Amino acid sequence: MKLTDFFIQEAVIPELTSSDRNGVIREMMTALAPHIGLSEEDAAAVAKSVIQRENQGSTGFGKGVAGPHVKHPASRRITAAIGRSSTGVDFAALDRAPVYIVVLLLSPPENPDQHLASMENIFRHLQRDNFRRFLRQASTKEEI
Repeated sequence: MKLTDFFIQEAVIPELTSSDRNGVIREMMTALAPHIGLSEEDAAAVAKSVIQRENQGSTGFGKGVAGPHVKHPASRRITAAIGRSSTGVDFAALDRAPVYIVVLLLSPPENPDQHLASMENIFRHLQRDNFRRFLRQASTKEEI
């Protein structure tokens, strides 16, 4: 499975406007929802689930990156969106540093193995310094 198999290019946000974690999650869900067939109500429910998951333990794994994720019945297939913040957002990351790249992953609950494989794929890429540096310097949807 490649990143391009589940990333929704139309939902890329080259400059997040939200300045806090919950706002970023809602902003990303608003961008993603119309491209995966979610109503506003479903998008709000998924965002709430992502925030609840985030409250259990931060997905800010350091190096300026966070990977909020959730398995939710409103999700019909594995999808992901990416957002970039030039100023950084407090995600309560493990290294306590601001987060500049946020990758939001949604999966249907009936396929936990694919969810884990997708998360592993995302995190493997985000561990690479060159990949993170490229994403931080990208300023358009197309570049990202």
